[in-house]
Amino acid sequence: MTLSFTLFDTAIGRCAIAWSGRCVVCLQLPEDNNAKTRARVLQRYSAAREAVPPRQIARALDTVAALLRGTPSDLSSIPLDMEGLPPFHRRVYEAARAIPFGAAVTYGELARRSGVPGAARAVGQALARNPFAIIVPCHRVLAAGGKTGGFSASGGAATKLRLLAIEGYKMGLAKSLEKSQRENRAPSLFDSRASADL
Repeated sequence: MTLSFTLFDTAIGRCAIAWSGRCVVCLQLPEDNNAKTRARVLQRYSAAREAVPPRQIARALDTVAALLRGTPSDLSSIPLDMEGLPPFHRRVYEAARAIPFGAAVTYGELARRSGVPGAARAVGQALARNPFAIIVPCHRVLAAGGKTGGFSASGGAATKLRLLAIEGYKMGLAKSLEKSQRENRAPSLFDSRASADL
């Protein structure tokens, strides 16, 4: 399997995308500088070589860059190479891909959507190993109680909050989100007003 990668400009810095054939293998968020971003990709995929992306991969990186500028973008059609990933991780990643731009769910809710209610901690561990940052939007998954939760990319939770802000998500709504998920209903206008008053 031939692995290739390239760095590309986004509103949050230079990201990297790695691919094999027509499928994305990895999307790396920016590190402190280009050399560190490149090194991070090569740490994961030592045989990867820098190359000009084929048309389908170029479209994928253009769509990711648009999302990172705040343009609502659907990344669910970007083909991912999930071979070699544990089946549980695949289920979690597929469920996470269904979370729309500007929305968020809790780890517990994502566990339920993945078919394993009560496995919030295992979902968090799977997301911490997510090789497809942004395409599998792990930044849209929050801890219970309106807390941010972890984020394994450079910058940690601050990066997660920045990504959510780019998408227009308001963290104050997390408590009403969690409550509405417990009650199995959509949040109402009154929920968001109440959470803003907290």
